[in-house]
Amino acid sequence: MTNRYLGSGSADCNDSSLTGPLPSHLPPRLAITLWDFSWYTQAGPGQPYEDLDAVTADAASLGYNAIRICAAPLLLFGGVGLDGLAADLEIEGLGASPHGGFFGQRTRWYDAPGGYRIDLYARLLGLFEAAERHGMVVILASWEYQQSTAFAASSTWFEAIDGVPLAHRYGALAAAWDRLIVWLTALGHREGIAMVELHNEVDYSILPALANGGVAAVALLRAKHPDLLFTASFGKPPHLAMHALPDGLSAAQCHVYSYGVLDELQKILAIRSDRSPGFPNAPLRSLLRADAPTPEEYGRAASWKFEATVVTDQMIYGYDWIDPVAWDAWLFTEYPAYERVMLREIESRTIAIAAWARWKTIPAVVGEGWIGYTPLLGSFEESRVGHRLAEHGIETALRHGVWGVVLCSNAAAHHPMWRQREWQRQLTARVTGFVPH
Repeated sequence: MTNRYLGSGSADCNDSSLTGPLPSHLPPRLAITLWDFSWYTQAGPGQPYEDLDAVTADAASLGYNAIRICAAPLLLFGGVGLDGLAADLEIEGLGASPHGGFFGQRTRWYDAPGGYRIDLYARLLGLFEAAERHGMVVILASWEYQQSTAFAASSTWFEAIDGVPLAHRYGALAAAWDRLIVWLTALGHREGIAMVELHNEVDYSILPALANGGVAAVALLRAKHPDLLFTASFGKPPHLAMHALPDGLSAAQCHVYSYGVLDELQKILAIRSDRSPGFPNAPLRSLLRADAPTPEEYGRAASWKFEATVVTDQMIYGYDWIDPVAWDAWLFTEYPAYERVMLREIESRTIAIAAWARWKTIPAVVGEGWIGYTPLLGSFEESRVGHRLAEHGIETALRHGVWGVVLCSNAAAHHPMWRQREWQRQLTARVTGFVPH
């Protein structure tokens, strides 16, 4: 028998150590729960985030040690005349439908009934105080050029930030973040900041390419606050050409979604499109609830709210009136044909992000994942199928040195997945207790 030399490339490579160094005060791994803007848009009486201390304690009891939020920096510290509004913000959600109920009532994230006012300065301080009490850190981001402003009762917030010229928006964000960080520092909460994202999903927001002003904004913040991590997140990073991402970030925060079978269903239904002729089409009508009104009967949120967000009225109508049992049945029936490619996409995309971060010697984070946007009462991601895809992503991330990871974008207090207590505890323990080999 002849021993054949296969070259050093055939040897296993241990990539489980962190892709880049961390500030010394931060946990060695982050198990992240994604509270986005919902921590203030679903904070009214009886809503998931009414009691910040209680929900933070609950998250800690499930093993999470990091919370990722929209901190609304432009509203709080943007210098665009919104200070008074930030201290007395009326939350409406997408508004009441003339058919009854409210728009977005059976969506994820948009299911905000509103009906209360909030002091966002006091609320942000309260979150940091609760996080400190319960041993958690906070990832700060902004969704303001993507959707946050649509939940306000008034268009004032949206109009103020929309009035900032496109070329100046990253600069405005950097200035607002600087003032917010100084404010938190003065209040004793600097070490509670895990990372600052200039903006969430810059590739899916009303912003220029990051290279056009965003990199300079990150550089400015890094120079002013060299002890903190600054980055911007990408909804769909160029996994096949990660070298195309700009230099200058101090962390790689990328999202990993493999829509697969979900993407196929969405295309068939045209449910996330805009102004589709003949909407709802026959396939969508076949999956609607028996009591579904027509789009005309249901009505439409105020036009400015759709200017302020990336979703369409077709998605709001479709997700509000889809029959979740029929929706899930279609996905479960068709999923076997997509399983291999979805598992492979999750793995390859996660590895690509980690490899790029290791090349740049910066920590990597998967702040959102793994399948995609489903109706509130759909159970596909909460099922064993969804669990398997999520677990595959988490294990891949840990094996390749990713610092922080969500269990699933839906694993938060405003989603049904929050009730899957034991599954979350098992996975957070795996993340925070992971030891590189």
